[in-house]
Amino acid sequence: MTPSILPGHPYFAYRDGALFAEDVQISEVARAHGTPLFVYSKTAMLSALAAYQRGFAGRDAQICYAMKANSSLAVLQVFARAGCGFDIVSGGELERVQRAGGDVKKVIFSGVGKTRAEMHQALAAGIGCFNVESEAELDVLSEVAVAMKLRAPVSIRVNPNVDPKTHPYISTGLKGSKFGVAHEDAPRIYRHAASLPGLRVIGIDCHIGSQITETTPYLDAMDRMLDLVASIEAAGIALDHIDFGGGLGINYSTDDMPPEADELWRQLLAKVDARGYGDKKLMIEPGRSLIGNAGICITEVLYTKPGEQKNFCIIDAAMNDLPRPAMYQAFHAIVPTTLAPPHEAAALMYDVVGPVCESGDWIGRDRMLDVGAGDLLAVMSAGAYCMSMASNYNTRGRAAEILVDGASAHVIRLRETAAATFQNEQLLP
Repeated sequence: MTPSILPGHPYFAYRDGALFAEDVQISEVARAHGTPLFVYSKTAMLSALAAYQRGFAGRDAQICYAMKANSSLAVLQVFARAGCGFDIVSGGELERVQRAGGDVKKVIFSGVGKTRAEMHQALAAGIGCFNVESEAELDVLSEVAVAMKLRAPVSIRVNPNVDPKTHPYISTGLKGSKFGVAHEDAPRIYRHAASLPGLRVIGIDCHIGSQITETTPYLDAMDRMLDLVASIEAAGIALDHIDFGGGLGINYSTDDMPPEADELWRQLLAKVDARGYGDKKLMIEPGRSLIGNAGICITEVLYTKPGEQKNFCIIDAAMNDLPRPAMYQAFHAIVPTTLAPPHEAAALMYDVVGPVCESGDWIGRDRMLDVGAGDLLAVMSAGAYCMSMASNYNTRGRAAEILVDGASAHVIRLRETAAATFQNEQLLP
């Protein structure tokens, strides 16, 4: 039988009615390792990366995976071995890069609240660049670097005030955002940075948001960034690289139709070339678009609960495993792992909810499902901002993770026990 590929998920398909990740049957791996269970496709990850690599073919460019999307060590290993650098936002993430074998010289340190200890740690490691997000941070970083007899390589993150047309919680390029410095203040702040003894200005950076599915915001932001490059270099401050951030969305549903990464960059690079900056090194920080559709979460139906106003499908995955719906009212497709004959009852409209003691613990609303206790469901597009944001709320251990490579299924994270969740706590004497 020809595999039935799930839209937007070419490496997840039904074969003879059973859902597979590459050549691994999902129900079998769930039986072996339990649920909730995250399953990632290595081929899907590398395929998403390849679109960016095609877009930058022949260019001086560095792709830095934004590891906040999913920082599991084996995931980082895959991208490091494929030549990626990393965009980090904490000292802990730097340690993960080092543990996974990543090249610290290809690390960009972003984030609005770097501590002096994190600055010292990153300088000692020899990272490639600090993306600085405020004038006050420039002063502190220079002090730390001078004390270490070093000069910190810096790029300033500029807020271009471009509407990314996405959820307000993940819009980062508008005037009301906590990120970056104001576009109109950037030339002055660059002059200040160039005057500080502990800094070496090497680039400019922007990031307008996440889960962006249109090209227009990117094109507008690029125009504003290139205007700034011209202004800053006219003041005698040379910029070695332009970092255009990340944020390209994925298709969580058929309503999400983001451009392909290589096509988006064909349009953006045309602007760069037309303005005479084609010789600049380019840096980008994709996260969700590399890992989001490469992962799914497998969960078991515990109960179905009919009600007057709502029918509930209660599963063993919860908001601590899959926080995006509770945080962003996000949509994830939910599909069965086996296209089995229908149950005795006809399919019903359900709210798919977890066992956590919160009304906000829902994974999907108003889903037509033909399910019963013991069935397995796959929550799609769960590779990004799920495991990396998972918690131990209600003393729930974090899920196990599996990385599929062809017909092989590698355990990359063991299921967390209850004892492990409180191992660092101490009882009173």
